[in-house]
Amino acid sequence: MCAKKFVPYANESDVLEIGGLSIENRIDRISISGDIDLTRDKPGLALAKQLQKLLGDVVAQLEQQALPDALPPPMVTSVDNPFE
Repeated sequence: MCAKKFVPYANESDVLEIGGLSIENRIDRISISGDIDLTRDKPGLALAKQLQKLLGDVVAQLEQQALPDALPPPMVTSVDNPFE
């Protein structure tokens, strides 16, 4: 895990790497992409524990708040192509 603390939903900039996973922090979501092999050995156990801690932190943050039924769809805006 990274040296600084990953606080779920705290900002739009933190990225955490666990194995082949990339976990991106956002104000309204946590995005997880990539893949990981949780092998049946000590490195696999270490990765599983990192994931367990991350998901525990996410659940704890979510349980501390009044949550909406669903997030509204993101606002999409278009900008002029500066190269044209």
